[in-house]
Amino acid sequence: MIKAMSHKCIIVDDEPPAIKVIEKYIGSVSQLDLIGTCNNAFQVIDLLSTQKIELMFLDINMPKLMGTDLMRTLQYPPKVIFTTAHKDFALEAFELDAIDYLLKPISFQRFLKAVNKFCELSNTEMELINQSSGFLYFRSDRKMMKVFTEDIIYIESLKDYVVVHRQNNEDLKVKYTLSAVEKMLPSNQFLRIHRSFIISLKKVTAYTTNSVEIGRIELPIGRSYADVNKILTLKQ
Repeated sequence: MIKAMSHKCIIVDDEPPAIKVIEKYIGSVSQLDLIGTCNNAFQVIDLLSTQKIELMFLDINMPKLMGTDLMRTLQYPPKVIFTTAHKDFALEAFELDAIDYLLKPISFQRFLKAVNKFCELSNTEMELINQSSGFLYFRSDRKMMKVFTEDIIYIESLKDYVVVHRQNNEDLKVKYTLSAVEKMLPSNQFLRIHRSFIISLKKVTAYTTNSVEIGRIELPIGRSYADVNKILTLKQ
């Protein structure tokens, strides 16, 4: 089975039992792709020179070079979730922008919570990066679906979901809030006209003080969006 949107990760630990536990946990999470394991910092440096790793599960108390010291030596370190038996390094770990700090023995529930933090952060970064690329990725059915902004006609809010209405009737229903989608979209191309609708400015064919027309589709302008007509006038 092909993993959807998997993130390359490694385990860095000098204790085989601890490695086995994390390996087992990673194997249960479809978003993670384990590239390898390292017993010391020098193996990590070698591996990072040949592989693009997104996430490290990093022990702190290791021979030759501490995990926290390793992070300081890396110019472009991957995201890190520290895994350790010691509470004393938590503050130092978060000063190094750690995603999370897991104390051994690590439960699967606690591991999963940390991984979810990482995935949410990674997806948000991807969404922001792609704003200026002419396309966006939306999470849908455990996949990241690519949507070209040029194809979007309008976006509609339906309770806990939004529907991205695209050309050729290719609608995409995804679990986002309309406010979250609004932040993802380039503001010079899209406009929110109602608490339930965002429109593509390029697709507008006509408008009045109360509604916007996109071909045969007519969408209302909300009362709290009184400036929409001024913006539409400027954008046409």
